[in-house]
Amino acid sequence: MEKPKVLFVQQEITPYLKETHMGQIGRYLPQGIQEKGKEIRTFMPRYGCINERRNQLHEVIRLSGMNLVIDNADHPLIIKVASIQSARMQIYFIDNEDYFQRKFTLAGKNGKCFADNDERAIFFVRGVIETVKKLGWAPDIVHCNGWFTSLMPFYLKVAFRDNPLFTDSKVVYSIYNDTFVEPLDKDLARKMKYKDIPEQALKKYVDPSYLSISKAAVDYSDGIIFGDRDIDPELEEYVRESGKPFLEFHDKETYVDAYNVFYDEVLVKESVFTE
Repeated sequence: MEKPKVLFVQQEITPYLKETHMGQIGRYLPQGIQEKGKEIRTFMPRYGCINERRNQLHEVIRLSGMNLVIDNADHPLIIKVASIQSARMQIYFIDNEDYFQRKFTLAGKNGKCFADNDERAIFFVRGVIETVKKLGWAPDIVHCNGWFTSLMPFYLKVAFRDNPLFTDSKVVYSIYNDTFVEPLDKDLARKMKYKDIPEQALKKYVDPSYLSISKAAVDYSDGIIFGDRDIDPELEEYVRESGKPFLEFHDKETYVDAYNVFYDEVLVKESVFTE
């Protein structure tokens, strides 16, 4: 019997960034799921604050070299990889000079979010999709962690749903306490347009607030996980009333087992997403 394949799309992974709860999950969940007998691939952004020499990142030439067009501008896609030897795990990094060279993650030294975070998020999730296509690796579950990955459910369920690699993929979205205050760029919906995506499909992104894009991620996902004990109350209520399978918060002693069981439950359910 073929092993189920789980694609992890991570906003943060320890030890590449300062240690956080989300980063810990990014590091130990894929390892735990691999040890449960599933096949994994893991992606994160190559933020400029990641020390490439210390972490032994190197470019994968065969996967790099594609240009992604966002807002009528070409942005070269660079793929790097590093290994966590103790876990027998590779991490793929999505890189680009325009978006990921600055020495911070999603906000500058002053704490203000970067004005182009909308484009960075689009580039990241589309970069993951294009790299998985080049790998020819069809995930059964795509688990997205953090708001920076929140556009992935839309792209998989709308823009790439006819691609045979993703036709049967189930999407799980983890919600954390990672709210941002200032909305993303007002032109987010227009910039997200890709090939034949109808305008109607982008209407959920006309309001580019944290709450709005998070609700859209819920709509396009097959299952939701509460990644933090405390999340936005309106968002929590939205999930509970959505009719989607969801998993309550689990602490570090139990979450790997709980997530693994949840993946199996989502895999056997029929895909339903809200247009």
